[in-house]
Amino acid sequence: MQQKSLAQRMADAIRILSVDAVEKAKSGHPGAPMGMSEIAEVLWHRHLKHNPNNPSWPDRDRFVLSNGHGSLLIYSLLHLTGYDLPMSELQTFRQLHSKTAGHPEYGITPGVETTTGPLGQGVSNAVGFALAEKLMAQEFNRDGHAIVDHCTYVFLGDGCMMEGISHEACALAGTLRLSKLIAFYDDNGISIDGHVEGWFTDDTPKRFEAYGWKVIANVDGHDAAAVEAALREAKAQSSTPDGKPTLICCKTVIGQGSPNKAGTHDVHGAALGAAEVAATREALGWALAPFELPADVSQAWDARERGARVESEWNTRFAAYRVAYPAEAAEFERRMRGELPANWATALSGVFAAIAAKPDAFATRKSSQNALDALAPLLPEFFGGSADLTGSNLTNFKGCIRAGRDTWGNHLSYGVREFGMAAIMNGITLHGGYLPYGGTFLTFSDYSRNAIRMAALMKIRVIHVFTHDSIGLGEDGPTHQSVEHVPSLRIIPNLDVWRPADGLETAVAWACSIERRDGPSALALSRQNLPPLATDPALVDSIRRGGYILSEAENAQVILIGTGSETSLAMEAKALLAAEGIAARVVSMPCTNVFDRQPSEYQDSVLPIHLPSVAVEAAHPDFWRKYVGRKGAVVGIASFGESAPAKDLYTYFGITAKAVADAARQRVRKG
Repeated sequence: MQQKSLAQRMADAIRILSVDAVEKAKSGHPGAPMGMSEIAEVLWHRHLKHNPNNPSWPDRDRFVLSNGHGSLLIYSLLHLTGYDLPMSELQTFRQLHSKTAGHPEYGITPGVETTTGPLGQGVSNAVGFALAEKLMAQEFNRDGHAIVDHCTYVFLGDGCMMEGISHEACALAGTLRLSKLIAFYDDNGISIDGHVEGWFTDDTPKRFEAYGWKVIANVDGHDAAAVEAALREAKAQSSTPDGKPTLICCKTVIGQGSPNKAGTHDVHGAALGAAEVAATREALGWALAPFELPADVSQAWDARERGARVESEWNTRFAAYRVAYPAEAAEFERRMRGELPANWATALSGVFAAIAAKPDAFATRKSSQNALDALAPLLPEFFGGSADLTGSNLTNFKGCIRAGRDTWGNHLSYGVREFGMAAIMNGITLHGGYLPYGGTFLTFSDYSRNAIRMAALMKIRVIHVFTHDSIGLGEDGPTHQSVEHVPSLRIIPNLDVWRPADGLETAVAWACSIERRDGPSALALSRQNLPPLATDPALVDSIRRGGYILSEAENAQVILIGTGSETSLAMEAKALLAAEGIAARVVSMPCTNVFDRQPSEYQDSVLPIHLPSVAVEAAHPDFWRKYVGRKGAVVGIASFGESAPAKDLYTYFGITAKAVADAARQRVRKG
């Protein structure tokens, strides 16, 4: 057998580590790592700008493994290049509390930039990374001082290409000309069900050319020289004025190196088996025991010295930038740390006081815009947007600038791309430097749900603005009227769902969402005008607790729980009951998730167990049973809506102050 080059043995090291780890776990996906090993060697060994000693260095290249089931590809690379991922972690692949989970997870494994697994979301995150890089470069770079200058690389396969979200995000990437986004398409023609020509016959190169991408087609993914040439071509045009994102289409064989299973779906998602592992070792000329590597291969892969040098060079450039532009340097560092401005808390009290003083009734979508107008000047990192509904979601603010193909801005029209928008916002947040929020109608959260879930799983700060939050939107009818959406969003772990009742609650919801650094938030906002209820700025601290006593009654006999637009109904019901001599406490519950995190003593003080409770929300009633119990009552809607004016719908579905008062009266009489 002809002696292999060092580069080829470096690629084989990825193959063998992937084979060994999957075999030990008896679970996993060896096919993609084996098929993309040469591509990975070219990118990670010869081009990727990173420092294993400091995975969060600001100007590093970002790498996203969108085909996340091939997780051993990135785990092998992280181990080989010197990240804090010892061989013992590869040996515990897919085991409890290992840093090598079945799919890459952000915050678990050093060097993993985003959680991937649901196909298509990784490449969409990558679009967010590349967009953030371009915006930050436009905002902070100065002549002779390019402190933001890095690429975003993404690996993706047939599955990502089939998912609709890849169309949403990649089409926008082409329109915005994100030239430092370089994607490697692992075109192996295999998915779990077998050869894809039976269900996937797209002309992918033409598809991406139509998006406005540069496409380099028919690259032999096992020919390192061909991959190298394609990558250099992609990078050469990445900084040109008319540069485009690049798709490098690599023809590969899934499971390359396996004598009997390569090119078949059998190697996609299962261990090779002991006999085929032995055959693969023989075929590759790999005589070492499992999880053992040749010394020269390990040494060649080690990127720590090179990474430290590259970061040091950037630090020198940044020091010169700090001398020339001290204010900009300080602002860049603050924003990359994710810290709020020093004057945030001081300025916020004035914002609350001004909003609480507004006497007019506003839809909470308008209250949200009023809050944005006041908060945006305090937060240069704000990056807003909407999925083609800016005039309805009211996500723009005074003085905002629309981001365009080659122009910086802090507000983006995402187009009708709810899912893509949500995933791109995740990428923007993960990149650092901006705090993204995006709007659509609440009912369309169904489209973006999986990206919302991923943000919650990653514990990252993203804000979703969902307007037209109930049957209160009226005439558009049941296709647009949210019924089950708020309750279902509330049960996503680590997602805070705010449904404010008026202007002050809306402003507090925004403040809490901005201040929260360990997870995403969603604001569910009304189309219809709502009366001001929380008019005293002294209530701010109570609102921050997610649920509080809005209106007390001496010797209360019943509790009325309202949220969002229905809180005013609870207040009206209190007045009806008072006329009958029944004392009712009104509790406003703008965020049940936050309320549930309060000490039990506080929860019991707001919702004493001995008092009967009635909850009212224009949504599915089952969620509220956790608060009212079996003996309480919920006034809600358990069916789809109808097309009619909002006031008629509330009457038709029995979501009225009278219905709340009737339910409360019955509970009081039952004792």
